[in-house]
Amino acid sequence: LDEFKYIFYWEWGHRMMGRVVGLVYGAGWAYFTWMHRPKISADSIPKAITSAIPPGYQSRLAVLFAMGGTQGLVGWWMVKSGLGEDRFGDRNEIRVSPYRLASHLGMAVGTYSLLVWTGLGALSFPVDRYAMAAKEKSAETLSMLQQYTKNLSPNALRHAQKVRGGVLTTVGLTGLTILSGAFVAGNDAGNAYNTYPLMNDQWIPLEDMVDPEKLPKWRNVFETTATVQWNHRVLGTATALSAVGVAGFGLLHPMGRASLVAMGRSSTTPQVRRGLVSLGTAATAQMSLGIATLLNYVPINLAATHQLGSLVVLSCGLYTAHSLRYASRSVMSKVAIGNVSKVMSGGGGGGSIAKGPAVVSKVPTMK
Repeated sequence: LDEFKYIFYWEWGHRMMGRVVGLVYGAGWAYFTWMHRPKISADSIPKAITSAIPPGYQSRLAVLFAMGGTQGLVGWWMVKSGLGEDRFGDRNEIRVSPYRLASHLGMAVGTYSLLVWTGLGALSFPVDRYAMAAKEKSAETLSMLQQYTKNLSPNALRHAQKVRGGVLTTVGLTGLTILSGAFVAGNDAGNAYNTYPLMNDQWIPLEDMVDPEKLPKWRNVFETTATVQWNHRVLGTATALSAVGVAGFGLLHPMGRASLVAMGRSSTTPQVRRGLVSLGTAATAQMSLGIATLLNYVPINLAATHQLGSLVVLSCGLYTAHSLRYASRSVMSKVAIGNVSKVMSGGGGGGSIAKGPAVVSKVPTMK
């Protein structure tokens, strides 16, 4: 009974916290939409703005609210899969479906990612949309972000674009690794092959990775212990290598040198450099933590910390990718930098090199 009480309060607390998050989000959304009025201290920001919610963000906030509600339904659907005599298995324990567990976790990670991206977008809205001073306004006036992009040399833009692609790849790998971790947890795959880097003295334990009794065969990818754990190992390693690689490429490349930042000639802003350092460090620590969790037979404290670490890596990746938005095709096309495809492949024209500090760092104050 005491063991049941322990897991009951964890489950009860999880459900209550989910509901509180929904209430806080909904109340905050309503407050900033109808009650709170921003105090604008920058003349370059239009006086017509009467809500603290930036223009164009209401639909995204509505999507986030719907995703939160859907997450609760997915959680109920997951728990329901553990009800019934067919879910006890060999250990006589109730087990939820690994597929539904992965769906629940994936929905949570997707909602979190969109929340982070939306928050970063709202914070940087003045930089992305408004010019540096009201006197500069004209039909062709560029925002501070667009002006920064226009002032970069073609070589700097190419480097920034490659770094952004590498960061987005790392973010994608992080998401896949998190989902594969759900199958590790759902199948208790972390309690086997507790050695590293080999699994049962093999790099690829092929004999254990395919269960002939599982039909169709693709189920082995998600249900066989050896295959599930091997997938997570490979994806985790790929994520760490990708993060360290893109951090090194962004920080050590001649076009990304910190000495060029003050002159506005560096392909990486101070925000990008901080993001790359954080991403490489977090991914390395996360991989080390995963190995420690495996070698110690998945104690709850290490397992929970490892799961939290995955969100840290994801957050660092999202922050860095957002900081590199000045190298996105959408921004480059708006500032009409020659032929965008030619610039990215090594040809085409570009803007002149800025002679002052990066305009991206000059953000109007909004309270």
